[in-house]
Parts: sequence; C-alpha cells; structure tokens
Amino acid sequence: MFYTIGEMAQKLNVAPSTLRYYDKEGLLPFVERSSGGIRMFKDEDMEWLRLLGCLKKAGMPLKEIRSFMDWSRQGDATISQRLELIEKQRQSVLDQQKQLEDTLLMLDYKRWYYQTAQEAGTCGIHDTLSPEQIPEQFRPLMAQWEKES
Repeated sequence: MFYTIGEMAQKLNVAPSTLRYYDKEGLLPFVERSSGGIRMFKDEDMEWLRLLGCLKKAGMPLKEIRSFMDWSRQGDATISQRLELIEKQRQSVLDQQKQLEDTLLMLDYKRWYYQTAQEAGTCGIHDTLSPEQIPEQFRPLMAQWEKES
C-alpha cells in the first residue's frame, strides 16, 4: 500500500513540510515517486522515517544522519560505523539528560526556597534553618556550593 506525504506525515505525527525537507536534504532516497513526481511512501518506509525522527530528536546533525542512511544502504560492511555513531549520539543524549536533571534539581530547590520564604513572609528564614531542616535532596547541592565558594 502507498501513502501520500500527507497521510505518512499524519501517521508519524509530523508536518508534511518536515518530510519534504528531509527529502530535499537527501534523507529519503528510498521514497518512490509516481510518474507525476508525487512521493509515494510504503509501509516499509515507516521504520526508516521513525528512526530518522528519533535521530533528529536526539540532536544528531543532518550531515551525520545522511551518513548513517548512506551506511545503512551499503549493508553489513558498515555495521561498526553505524554502531559507533549511535553510541556517540546515545552518550550525547545521556549528557543532555544529566544537564536537565541538574537544572531540574536547581529549579526544585528554588521552588522550595521561595515556598518556604513565602510561608515565613521573608527570604531571611533561610538564614535561620539548620542543615537538618533543608530537604535531604538539596543537601548535596548546597554542600557543592559551599565547596565551590
């Protein structure tokens, strides 16, 4: 069965312009065209398009995605290259995840800080708190700040 660009975009929950852009960038060489030049997507194209979307969401540059696609078409001789690229991008996502976790911890701390200050009517309340009165999840953060200053 064949799908139009609009139908495939709907199945993938992306805009048709996204698929057109991927095609323009040479990322969809597997997509067939009708005699009138209309893109015709098959069910088998869905896995590639999902992978392409995943790599894009993971922050992989289009140049590297293009290399990955080229290597995939070359077959088993490029398995190690593809694995290396996936490992590299996976580590990048893990690094981003750690940064987001650190950011979330800081935001959680500041939320607690201002909630406590609001309840007391002053930010000065924090000058009177003992370390035991600070929520346990924020103690390592505060210890790190003390160590850095």
